[in-house]
Amino acid sequence: MIPSFFGLGVLGAGLLSFTEKLLPVPPSHVLLLFFGMTAAPDWQTLVALILATTLGSGSGSMLWYAVGAWLGHERADALVRRFGKYVLLKHATYQRLAQAYRRNNFRASLIAQLVPVARTYLALEAGVLRLAFVPFAVATFSGALIWNVAFITGGYLMRDSGRDPVALGFRIILIVVAVEVLFILALKLSAIARRAAADRAPGEAPGQSPTTR
Repeated sequence: MIPSFFGLGVLGAGLLSFTEKLLPVPPSHVLLLFFGMTAAPDWQTLVALILATTLGSGSGSMLWYAVGAWLGHERADALVRRFGKYVLLKHATYQRLAQAYRRNNFRASLIAQLVPVARTYLALEAGVLRLAFVPFAVATFSGALIWNVAFITGGYLMRDSGRDPVALGFRIILIVVAVEVLFILALKLSAIARRAAADRAPGEAPGQSPTTR
């Protein structure tokens, strides 16, 4: 199916970015690097690819937003719990992403587009929470544009760098995976810190003994 999309040129790249947002196989950073290396013979096509993939990616997020708004909290949570593993989304990860989202909606929407797991599914929680649509859309498309510019342009520059594009691309993918792992770890540590704070007696200072007054 993927080769048939490539046959559609820039339109196919946009459609692939849309479908990747629904099911991230192959991951977007792999697709975007490949687009930059193979589908952009000149800078005009490069710009068109960036715009098309940003539109496709952002539209996929808008679809997740609509699904979340339609499902509501209970049904969305039950759906992720039952079927999330089939689309590479663990229920625990979804819950941590949702907690992070509630603290800063706009910033989370923007930053989410720069983290592989979050950029795919966080829009579902945005719909569940029924966030204001326009700020959510602005943040999502802006983040997607930053992500796509980085990887498509990187692939475009690698093609003429004289270095092995496969080896260089592999290193970039490893860096992306490392960032994703660190992001998930940060969410876990944040959740642990919040639970520890909630377990303290009201009014008790950190490190203060319950018998100390």
